[in-house]
Amino acid sequence: MADNGNPGNFANRPKEEVQNIASKGGQASHNGGFASMDADKQREIASQGGKASSGSFEPGSEKAKEAGRKGGQAS
Repeated sequence: MADNGNPGNFANRPKEEVQNIASKGGQASHNGGFASMDADKQREIASQGGKASSGSFEPGSEKAKEAGRKGGQAS
């Protein structure tokens, strides 16, 4: 195994688990989310232009501005 302890890294997972995941052929591992909604519900949410988001920031807040600055910097 690799020295990286990141469980999202396939090199750190047991061979059987990796084979099981690969056998699903890229299918989603969950049944929720936007893609699983019917088309009418998707259109209703999309028409709100992000207003339905449960985002962490109030638009225009200092926290939002700071996060935007941090996101635009090279790591």
